[in-house]
Amino acid sequence: TSFTVANSMHGGQQPQKHYGITSSISMAFPREVDHQYTHKLSEAMKPFGVFEDEDELNHRLAVLGKLNTFVKEWIAEISETKNLPPSAITNVGGKIFTFGSYRLGVHTKGADIDALCVSPRHVERTDFFDSFFAKLKLHEEIKDLRAVEDAFVPVIKFKFDGIEIDLLFARLALQSIPDNLDLRGDSHLRNLDIRCIRSLNGCRVTDEILYLVPNKENFRLTLRAIKLWAKRRGIYSNMLGFLGGVSWAMLVARTCQLYPNAVAATLVHKFFLVFSKWEWPNPVLLKQPEDSNLNLPVWDPRVNPSDRYHLMPIITPAYPQQNSTYNVSSSTRTIMSEEFKYGLSVTDDILQGKTDWSKLFQPPNFFLKYKHYIVLTASASTEENQLEWIGLVESKIRVLVGNLERNEYITLAHVNPTSFPGNKESCSENEFVSMWFIGIIFKKVENAESVNIDLTYDIQSFTDTVYRQANNINMLKDGMKIEATHVKKKQLHQYLPVELVQRKKRSIVELNRNSNGGSSKRSSLDGSQLDSSRDTDSGTPFSSPTSVCKPSRPAASDTDDSSSVPDVSPPRADQEKGLSIPVIGSSECPVSPSAGSTIPTVVGRSVVPCLGSSRDTSSPTEQNQNGATAAAKRPHSPTQDGPPKRIRDPADLVRRGRVKAMPIPTIDTSRTQRLPSMELPDVTSPLPSSNHQRVVKNSIRLALNRHR
Repeated sequence: TSFTVANSMHGGQQPQKHYGITSSISMAFPREVDHQYTHKLSEAMKPFGVFEDEDELNHRLAVLGKLNTFVKEWIAEISETKNLPPSAITNVGGKIFTFGSYRLGVHTKGADIDALCVSPRHVERTDFFDSFFAKLKLHEEIKDLRAVEDAFVPVIKFKFDGIEIDLLFARLALQSIPDNLDLRGDSHLRNLDIRCIRSLNGCRVTDEILYLVPNKENFRLTLRAIKLWAKRRGIYSNMLGFLGGVSWAMLVARTCQLYPNAVAATLVHKFFLVFSKWEWPNPVLLKQPEDSNLNLPVWDPRVNPSDRYHLMPIITPAYPQQNSTYNVSSSTRTIMSEEFKYGLSVTDDILQGKTDWSKLFQPPNFFLKYKHYIVLTASASTEENQLEWIGLVESKIRVLVGNLERNEYITLAHVNPTSFPGNKESCSENEFVSMWFIGIIFKKVENAESVNIDLTYDIQSFTDTVYRQANNINMLKDGMKIEATHVKKKQLHQYLPVELVQRKKRSIVELNRNSNGGSSKRSSLDGSQLDSSRDTDSGTPFSSPTSVCKPSRPAASDTDDSSSVPDVSPPRADQEKGLSIPVIGSSECPVSPSAGSTIPTVVGRSVVPCLGSSRDTSSPTEQNQNGATAAAKRPHSPTQDGPPKRIRDPADLVRRGRVKAMPIPTIDTSRTQRLPSMELPDVTSPLPSSNHQRVVKNSIRLALNRHR
């Protein structure tokens, strides 16, 4: 069940229900002022387009109803071709399930719908991609139809009467599919192939999350607020090593379990309180992991050594349990931890009446934050090629971040999730260009007049990885290029519009107005992509082909304004007074995720600038890094440091003895998280032999001086 009853009874009190793996931190009911703050929070979110009106909701329901009827018709037709008796055909059934943000009830205006077609055992996956695809093609309301059959999670994508739908397929070992089918039972996974299990995973995780929260409406409003905040602050992207929709949903769900009677305004504040104090890599669990004896691989650091390298584990509650955040790196975890502290500082002020909710949703100015940047440019000769190419390049950017983190002179590498179109003046007429920017903090040089830093290998091994992958999947075409360049903050105006790189405040009204223009997944980083099976494996470029942006300038969106307001420094620890939550778990390991040891090779213009060692005062991230090196440097073999420690949770420290925690070894290692084998091509696979003009083997070397 989703809750347990505490065994102890004190002074004749009624036993308390609690959710999750521990008892709650507070059972306090909301005061009138809490309801008022919640109403203000809801009003503050409205300008950002996070709520759909009744007509839009009804339109979605109508489209899903049509699609469900369509599926039933198709399954009946395919059953007839397979010579099932008429009585069986009448009852064969079939059903559409939704998952992700729509199923959770937190989708935004214009968001797509993640859906799953469930069929009985006699319908094959090939039937879905052949006859069902052909049937969809004939439907006049269906546009932009495309199938991605060889993706990690195979999918058919289309627009149905204006609504984007990603439709997965799973067949169960059942003769018929009843309308009241519940997918939460683990027995449905028996005798299924791995692609069906992955396809079912999104629905099972979403349903389990909803089952495990005390109050669904409070959960939904809180999650809407946290997702909007994460997008505005530039930390919503599973692909780039931040968190995706499912991970944010699980963090909010855990907060709701710990404060089961609180309303959204309180829960948002408690969210920041809990996770600004969380001691990663202790995992976030919504329930005790269960073994269904189906021999499927699950996240378990006691058994799987690679699971011990995960830096910020958030474990899905449905079997087979997986870590939804294996892309998180040392840098992205540091950035998110700072943002949790900043969110706590702002919500403290809000609940003390010192400011209002709009401040929580003000974006930082990424382009004022660092002194040094790497500009990553991906270009192609046609728009169609560019869409494919930037999808692949973006899915591998975290490999580059991992390479940079392991450089002994780099403290932090911060990638901005928003991509930008190339400067028309510097691009040829027939070239389509997209750019990403990575902010770099260099380690302070001690006892040395100057240090030479060579980033050539870090860049080359990344570009070789991309070219090799593109070659392996036959994507590589003439004109596809990657280039990396080091620039200083004062040079950014050569690449970006002036308004992005100037220290200029804009009114919140203007920010709100500009936040709703984009509808593409890439430019809006929309929360609709909550499919955990794809959310946790973005490495396969085909698994989310629509996540790329068009080479033309993306319309303003939740994250497009991410640089229009200067950043506010996160609070120092000594400013956080009166925090009642205990510190959670064991001491933090300086682990950094790896792009794997198999990534070898390429590019950049030759740049030899002079770097000062003094910190840039406009960068709170840099200020927070002075005492420590965030990324572990250069991989070596893991070692076990001390006896195994237990997985702990905040409430576990408040009420000791209530949790049966899973012991995990604490690893003190500078080796980084391994990506699954499918993430990177085999190092032995050759680099493309043709089109050598793509591979620009120039160096990026920098002289880091102690004094300017």
